[in-house]
Amino acid sequence: MWLFVMFDLPTGTKAERKHASDFRACLLDMGFEMSQYSVYLKHCASGEKALAVGKRVQRLIPNHGKVDILTITDKQFGAMDRFYGRIHNKNEEKPSQLVLF
Repeated sequence: MWLFVMFDLPTGTKAERKHASDFRACLLDMGFEMSQYSVYLKHCASGEKALAVGKRVQRLIPNHGKVDILTITDKQFGAMDRFYGRIHNKNEEKPSQLVLF
């Protein structure tokens, strides 16, 4: 399963910028990778794991702004076309079960 977190957070004040930056940092600390500036994704080994990670993300959501959490299967992720400029890139393979940092 792949978990996508997409958000649009206010950044008009210094405090709002800090909340948005802290939210992004927390996503990275949880193992998400940045796909686009406000789109982060993470591979989860199962639907149950994706649900648990999604609940952790929910607890981090700032008071203002919009956050969407989307879960898709490995097959659906594999069918997604990804481009960098006009160059078509293959989707990454799902990570192996054991990943050491």
